[in-house]
Amino acid sequence: MTTIRTTCAYCGVGCGISATVTGDHAVTIAGDAAHPANFGRLCSKGSHLGETVRLDGRLLHPMIGDQQAGWDTALDLVTRAITDTVAEHGPDSVAFYVSGQLLTEDYYAANKLMKGYIGSANIDTNSRLCMSSAVAAHNRAFGEDVVPCSYNDLEEADLILLVGSNTAWCHPVIWQRIEAARERRGTKIVVIDPRRTETAEQANLHVPVAPDGDVALFNSLLAEMRVRKLIDEDYLGAHVDVPDHFWQGLTISPALAGIDEAAFAALADLVAASPRMVTLFSQGANQSVCGTDKGNAIINLHLAMGRIGRPGTGPFSITGQPNAMGGREVGGLANMLACHRGFDPDDLDWAKRFWNSPTICSGPGLKAVDLFRAVDEGKVRFLWIMATNPAVSMPDANFVRAALAKCPMVVVSDCIADTDTARFAHVRLPALGWSEKDGTVTNSERLISRQRALFPPAGEARADWAIVADVARRMGHGDAFAWSSSAEVFDEFCRQTAFENNGARKLDLSVWAGLSGPEYDDLAPRRWGGDSPFADRRFTHPGGRARMIAVDVPHARETDPAFPLTLNTGRYRDQWHTMTRTGLSPRLSQHRREPLLEVHPLDAEAQGLSDGRLAAVRTPHGHSLFRVKVTDAQRPGEVFVPMHWTDRTSSAGRCNLLPGPAHDPVSGQPGFKNSPAAVEPWRGDWRGFLVCAERPALPDGIYWTAVQQDGGWLIELEGKGTIDLDALLPEGDRIEAFDAARGTRRVVVRALPQAQDDRGVGQLAAALYFTRSGALPPRDWIAGQLAEMTETGAGALLAARPAEPEPDRGPIVCVCFNVGEYTIRDAIARQGLESVEAVGAALNAGTNCGSCRPAIARLLAEHSIHEPAATI
Repeated sequence: MTTIRTTCAYCGVGCGISATVTGDHAVTIAGDAAHPANFGRLCSKGSHLGETVRLDGRLLHPMIGDQQAGWDTALDLVTRAITDTVAEHGPDSVAFYVSGQLLTEDYYAANKLMKGYIGSANIDTNSRLCMSSAVAAHNRAFGEDVVPCSYNDLEEADLILLVGSNTAWCHPVIWQRIEAARERRGTKIVVIDPRRTETAEQANLHVPVAPDGDVALFNSLLAEMRVRKLIDEDYLGAHVDVPDHFWQGLTISPALAGIDEAAFAALADLVAASPRMVTLFSQGANQSVCGTDKGNAIINLHLAMGRIGRPGTGPFSITGQPNAMGGREVGGLANMLACHRGFDPDDLDWAKRFWNSPTICSGPGLKAVDLFRAVDEGKVRFLWIMATNPAVSMPDANFVRAALAKCPMVVVSDCIADTDTARFAHVRLPALGWSEKDGTVTNSERLISRQRALFPPAGEARADWAIVADVARRMGHGDAFAWSSSAEVFDEFCRQTAFENNGARKLDLSVWAGLSGPEYDDLAPRRWGGDSPFADRRFTHPGGRARMIAVDVPHARETDPAFPLTLNTGRYRDQWHTMTRTGLSPRLSQHRREPLLEVHPLDAEAQGLSDGRLAAVRTPHGHSLFRVKVTDAQRPGEVFVPMHWTDRTSSAGRCNLLPGPAHDPVSGQPGFKNSPAAVEPWRGDWRGFLVCAERPALPDGIYWTAVQQDGGWLIELEGKGTIDLDALLPEGDRIEAFDAARGTRRVVVRALPQAQDDRGVGQLAAALYFTRSGALPPRDWIAGQLAEMTETGAGALLAARPAEPEPDRGPIVCVCFNVGEYTIRDAIARQGLESVEAVGAALNAGTNCGSCRPAIARLLAEHSIHEPAATI
């Protein structure tokens, strides 16, 4: 067995992994105790990466249409399409849409080809959707896209503000470090978020800001700190430019942020009393039509109080994807050149000379929303999509699909054969998966880590940088793309960061330039810019001074009676993006098996919604169906849905059909978090579920979701009218029960004799439970029979319970140890458990990845509230 140190495939925390290869596409995963991002910790997604490396669903060969092709044939076609399109329509008729799933070397190759050799800046990335507003805010304030903090600052802070970040779910290892800081030094935690998330439940203070109320809140905080005479005038005078009349434009107006005076006063008192303050902000702030202004409002507060460039201080944008930062560094955004350069004539000349390129783009390219609009209008006629799924992830996704259907040539490089986007591709190119990649990534704190291959390439899959370089060579640019390894690509990028830099930019990787192949292979994690790039109090703007940016409170959106609610969107704890990877893990599917519409009880009553039933969500741009979850964690008037489900995993629950194309005017980042919406009940005539070893074809016109289980699938079903249930069932030995009064049918199918074991026991092939007016049984025990070659009787399966009753563990809370809510509640009550650690000692829950610790803490708090008072 071989153990390899690599980096996690998921969020921007950039956790180190120690992977032990145990067989052909088999690996055990552990945290790398020596990696400075996580010190051995992993979240639930990282812990279960081993379940996602098998070849299920992989794209193994180049495909032209539905026909397998050789690499030469496929790349000749791609090259010819690029050159013919440029010759007939100009370089701006070609575009690349890339991804934070790419390695830095992949990003670098694509950016170089597009901007320096095709001659257009039409290369943008799905990172546009998650953190481009933070990039724009950094550039406006600092003169360069530099994150001023490191994770160490979280452990040195007395106060941490979490803005638009459900950190315990979306960046669980960071949350564990924050929890440790609170335990060690008493760090106070404030969550500023419209929703009372699990993170908010564990905070010292939850500030339920209104959607897009962040600018009003931080402007008010800054004005309040000035009234309290806590502005660091010396720091401002020496290091920061403040616009004329800046202070006159500020008012203390917490009501504009949607919060009451008491909450504002509590927050202001904490800010005033905590010189060591970090403000961590994420997608909840960025994914807005005023996201850049939100970022600058946060940065303004830190600059004005001198809370930047010192331990335990700073505004900290934390990214969503594993290499969003690397993409920013190499120019993967349409409005940046490599190395944090812009498009001034000097910058363009600098890039052209370093690359010795025959042409250079003339200015910024199309950002994501505008790029797909240009595809729809026929201005972009060749589109190469790498490692992303915009047919799902882009806002106004129906429009994006229509645009893709119009494009004369769509090329998709991906490791997955069948995605919503791949169905629009004329050419599909097999790329390496996470477990086969070799290169580097940069995490949210500027830490560069190695990604190392665990397995040889699957089928004919190739590295993305090598595919791009092969096309470039076919276009006649062989000398400029003559790399033979990812180490050579990385070396070129490092040299570019140092080219004519002379200390002008913080991004300088010259210490890594000239590494030999073995030195690159052994590269240890290292943070460019150090712990605090602005510790020297010098910024990248001319003169070395930062800039305060005057930001106005956005106008409130006019209420449309047809869409009286506000729709928010976001992530689930155990899923990632469009589930092409996490959807392969049966364990990760246990926490949330369906996409849920979270709605306040008052809104549920007003709209006639019932908990556990379906509801239709409509916006001006689309509609979809979701299972209802009634919860007072939502503010009245606001609803929430998750982003992960696709056409592969559900007939409905498609989140990004709903937000429109409105985007931030500075950054181009779409506003996913504040869409006008309406909801109404959706009543099916019947409901059911199917557990099955092999997934059947599912009919159109019904609601369904499908998640993997050990040994097969669990499929939820609901619809109107009639359905041919027999068409859903495989061949095999069948027994069934029927209740005509309730319209209930239950069918159990055992595998045919050739699939039976030595005892003649047939494995469960399928079990179907259907009703028109009755109740449906719990799923867990039934689904568990798929993985068992047992003698469980058909009678027990028809009854949907074992012959000898087992305790109901309830909804899964701890994925790592399969511990349910009812099990935890029972242990708390019976054993008198009073802490998360005590629950962990009793049940193991919360002792591995820690992602469920906030949920366990909530259950403890609920028990404490409802426990009868002691009598004397």
